[in-house]
Amino acid sequence: MSEMKKIATRESYGNALVELGREHEDLVVLDADLAAATKTGIFRKAFPERHFDCGIAECNMVAAAAGMATMGLVPFASSFAMFAAGRAFEQIRNSIGYPHLNVKIGATHGGISVGEDGASHQCCEDFALMRSIPGMVVLCPSDGVEARAAVKAAYAYEGPVYLRFGRLALPVFHEEENFHFEIGKGEQLTEGSDIAIIATGLMVSEALKAAEALKVEGIAARVINLCTIKPLDEEIVLKAACECGKVITCEEHSVIGGLGEAICTLLSEKCPTMVRRIGVNDEFGHSGPAWDLLKQFGLCAEYIVETAKDMLA
Repeated sequence: MSEMKKIATRESYGNALVELGREHEDLVVLDADLAAATKTGIFRKAFPERHFDCGIAECNMVAAAAGMATMGLVPFASSFAMFAAGRAFEQIRNSIGYPHLNVKIGATHGGISVGEDGASHQCCEDFALMRSIPGMVVLCPSDGVEARAAVKAAYAYEGPVYLRFGRLALPVFHEEENFHFEIGKGEQLTEGSDIAIIATGLMVSEALKAAEALKVEGIAARVINLCTIKPLDEEIVLKAACECGKVITCEEHSVIGGLGEAICTLLSEKCPTMVRRIGVNDEFGHSGPAWDLLKQFGLCAEYIVETAKDMLA
């Protein structure tokens, strides 16, 4: 991949909220004392009367967001993924999921790439938790352009949505003027029939790097971006499995309960296919520089290339 502009998806989250706020007076934003980190502070600066800092009380924040939704508002409740999905899970399940309220959960700092914050803050279980809630949409955008589009699509969607954003600045490979986003639809980024690499979040840019490296060795890899983890785009996954015969899934999440498991479940029922899951194995993370940790845990282009060559050997 050539050198690209880089931006953190959490930054696009804050900017998208401001854009939506200008158009929709019913949009409100709640945060749990992390507005500077989650970037909802950008919205607070533009619309201070519609931003509510709930303090370090994520469960209460979610309950307040649920109450606002019953009054016709569209709340975006924000915190780190570990606290939004983990600490407030019961409130999300019972106060938002069960009554199917129109609340959006903006979760930042997901995955190992939280880096120096360590294992306690590196949430690699949020996809599994949110996927388990009936009717919950789960989104994990891959770059700044997709993040802004996903936030706007979440606002337009009637019902609960979980959005995961990252801390790191990532390459922006989408062209905004030509990009169309739709909840529940995947995106094929490269042609290829030797192997399919299906990725989400920051692993999409790593998958694209891997595809370029494999191409040099005569291997045509089909890269698919799945921002929507739930509901899964079954059509694009099944087509890739049938035409490529081998699939690699890539996610900055535990291999238990996330994108890889969702794809394996689908393929085992409808198109049995050889699959390798790249993600965090059954272990906790630890403190360290983000990119070093990603490489250590195999969440990098080099490991995708190694896995593809091993599968094709």
